[in-house]
Amino acid sequence: MKNCLSFFLLVCLIAISGCATPQGLKQVRGELVIVDETVKTIELKTLALKEELEKKTEAITTLRKGQAGVGADITELRDHIQQLKGIVEGLRKDILTMVQQANRRDEEYKVLREKLDNISFKINFIESFLGISKKSELGEVAAGRDRQGVSPPSKDAIKGKADRESVYAAAYETFKEGKYEKARTEFQNFLKQFSDTEYSDNAQFWIGECYYLEKKYEKAILEYEKVAKNYPQGNKVPYALLKQGFSFLELGDKSSARIILQQVIKDYPHTNQARIARAKLMEIK
Repeated sequence: MKNCLSFFLLVCLIAISGCATPQGLKQVRGELVIVDETVKTIELKTLALKEELEKKTEAITTLRKGQAGVGADITELRDHIQQLKGIVEGLRKDILTMVQQANRRDEEYKVLREKLDNISFKINFIESFLGISKKSELGEVAAGRDRQGVSPPSKDAIKGKADRESVYAAAYETFKEGKYEKARTEFQNFLKQFSDTEYSDNAQFWIGECYYLEKKYEKAILEYEKVAKNYPQGNKVPYALLKQGFSFLELGDKSSARIILQQVIKDYPHTNQARIARAKLMEIK
């Protein structure tokens, strides 16, 4: 640009020198010097502006790179946050699953406790059933001891004993078959025929059991009460009291249940029924 401008000025100078006076040429030369200095000044400013522009361009480039890096960092952070959200969601699902499993376990434990209670009382049933033969054996031993001083039983007495045993055994078989309503009726008929025998307290207890297993807990409580009231010396009293306590629990009457279970522990401290009562009291809140 500088060379073109100088050439143009030179051409102009030659053209002017052909028709100008010496004084005019001197003036033109002075103006050319001024123009040349002005051009130099402009060139210096242009160069400074160019350098400033390059610096700003470099700064902008650096800024853009920084912004790109920040953008990449933000993208990476978003990815991490998304991953953390996934982990948190997974933990929530795991916790929910664990809570559901714990609830199911509580239900399973409750069912197991009920099954254990039923099994324990089935064992009691078997013990009571075996008690029939024990009572018979005791009666035979007693009869053997007094055989010399006592007349042998009459045929009618033997027949009567066989009758009550067969009636009782038939009712108990019906009970074991799970026909509780029919068994209850048969035990009630037994008590009408044989109100005061070695099997009467058992029969009364099984009547209460029939109601209990039918979930008629209020009637069961009344029948269990008759065991303790009518046969206080019988071996079924602690069983009946324990099942009374269980019946009150089924009805939601924890206060009455505690009283009955504590009575079992107090009156029969060294029995299986007392141990069961203690365990049940620990479960009651």
